[in-house]
Amino acid sequence: MTQTPREIDPKLLEILVCPLTHGPLDYDRERGELISQRARLAYPIRDGVPIMLPEEARSLDEGGGPSAP
Repeated sequence: MTQTPREIDPKLLEILVCPLTHGPLDYDRERGELISQRARLAYPIRDGVPIMLPEEARSLDEGGGPSAP
């Protein structure tokens, strides 16, 4: 069974910040993640709920994420 990533409420995106850096997050619709470029972490979204725990996040440096500019 293929699962389609759910959309996240744009208003929620406006108020969420990275719990480590308190910086902005980018929404990666394809992977269903919120990306913190400053922390180099990707926070998963499960069943439409962002999991904002650093220990649950994927490292962008190790997980094939976008490279730093």
